[in-house]
Amino acid sequence: MAKEIVMSAAGLKALQEELEYLKTVRRKELAEEIKEARSHGDLSENSEYDEAKNTQGLVENRISELEQMLKHVRLIDESELSTDTVSVGSHVVVLEEGEDDPEEYDIVGRTEADPFKGKISDESPVGAALLGKRAGDTAEVQLPTGATVLYTVVKIGRD
Repeated sequence: MAKEIVMSAAGLKALQEELEYLKTVRRKELAEEIKEARSHGDLSENSEYDEAKNTQGLVENRISELEQMLKHVRLIDESELSTDTVSVGSHVVVLEEGEDDPEEYDIVGRTEADPFKGKISDESPVGAALLGKRAGDTAEVQLPTGATVLYTVVKIGRD
């Protein structure tokens, strides 16, 4: 059985919109690019044709990937989110041991993760370590480098 994918309503909408775009717009664009490239003659030495076919393959793979993901989505009911413990959908303020400035993260499913925007996956080292913690709890995080970092949960809210 495939792994359940937890996400917010906004994340689900974004996936559905991407799938719709790829199926309705991008497929047609690529079909036109392939048709145009074919009209240039010998396909064995036609880089435009090869590139369009490769892109078409990537788009079809992404469509398939999105369709599979959408079959296994579990939508977060944001009205049922607790602010007592960290879960997917929580907005968490944490303080790294030895640091003075707190950091803020939104705990999201893996498909919505964007560390540069403060959205970390529940499957990331930090996200996984914070799950289930309460305000005041300390989470020990084993980093990929082998180092261990301690985070204290300062506050838990909703996304």
